[in-house]
Amino acid sequence: MTSTINAADREHDLVAWARALGKEIAPHAARHDRDASFVSEAFALLKSSGYLALAVPEELGGRGATIRQVAMAQRELAWHCGSTALASAMHHHIVLFTAWRYRRGLPGAEATLRRVAEEGLVLVSTGGADFTHPRGSAVPTEGGYRVSGRKVFASQVPVGDVFSTMFVLSDDDGGDRSGTAGGEAGDADKIVLNMAVPVRAEGVHVVENWDTLGMRGTGSHDVEFTEVFVPEDKVVARRPYGVVDAPLQVIVSIAMPVISAVYLGVADRARDEAVALVAGASRGDDSSKLRQIGLMDIGLRVMGWALDGALASVGEDPEPSLERVSAVMAAKREIATRGVEVCDLALEVAGGAGFFRTSPIERCYRDVRAAKYHPFTPEQTLLHAGRVALGLPVDGG
Repeated sequence: MTSTINAADREHDLVAWARALGKEIAPHAARHDRDASFVSEAFALLKSSGYLALAVPEELGGRGATIRQVAMAQRELAWHCGSTALASAMHHHIVLFTAWRYRRGLPGAEATLRRVAEEGLVLVSTGGADFTHPRGSAVPTEGGYRVSGRKVFASQVPVGDVFSTMFVLSDDDGGDRSGTAGGEAGDADKIVLNMAVPVRAEGVHVVENWDTLGMRGTGSHDVEFTEVFVPEDKVVARRPYGVVDAPLQVIVSIAMPVISAVYLGVADRARDEAVALVAGASRGDDSSKLRQIGLMDIGLRVMGWALDGALASVGEDPEPSLERVSAVMAAKREIATRGVEVCDLALEVAGGAGFFRTSPIERCYRDVRAAKYHPFTPEQTLLHAGRVALGLPVDGG
């Protein structure tokens, strides 16, 4: 009982910390959304305050937050600025997985976590679009590999320090590594290399093309890698191509609840703003408004249950499990689809006032739509769940 109470108290404190930071970040959110510019002030604050070390174990200089505690803090941060919360969630889930590796004594994990705590190192994931089918190739060379290819959706890259990325291992002549004749790509024979690459390495070029419908402040630009040398010791894993293998099952189990929590926070904000407008206009006796507010609140309640269920399934130190992947993806699908519904309702409840670009509801309406683009998409989630239920082979969707 004591440990449960302590965990709850700690979660409350971390959420309160996120709220305090969010209040400082919020005044900049509309400008960055309007200009599609990176939320630079927010990241400066997250770095100086130590918030980027939220999930670093305490013995290594961080706050030692659990997966659930990080998710709840990010939900709160998203209420104030969705772009800041989503961009930092990409950093936090890498840190959480690195902490998972650290607990197992895997190489490089402790050094990375110490740098996050001591230097404010910002970790950038390129897995959102690559996932099981990475773009680009890694050609063996003396002492390591030369990697080339274009990565997309590299959130927070304007202030990033190290990419957590992946490339397909190629033959020495640059062709896809496969066992098929004539150089044809054979997916079953391909190998994916997970590796750490400095953002400012020679041959890395950030293509500043992030101008989107929503989440416009995340700085999720494309990145072009051209013959970038990666030493052998910076390769952290070798994985099969096109498969949600054991390490990726763990990564997904950790990342998706944290990312989903951001969109729940965005929907929270849309609801709160809409309810405040109705209350302020003394329209509380409008039956249509009451019904729409009821739908919003029920939607948010179900989304919260979905997130709680996913976090309960994941626990704090998950082992590989396709069933767990199905659980977190089901929660993500529920949050993505209902989040869009809640923000649509908020716009209807607010009426014309919510239609202005100055309204936080209008920004939430756009931001929440990005939830469906993270893997798996809602449709892929259904197909994945069906294949798992029938015992059929499961690839990357």
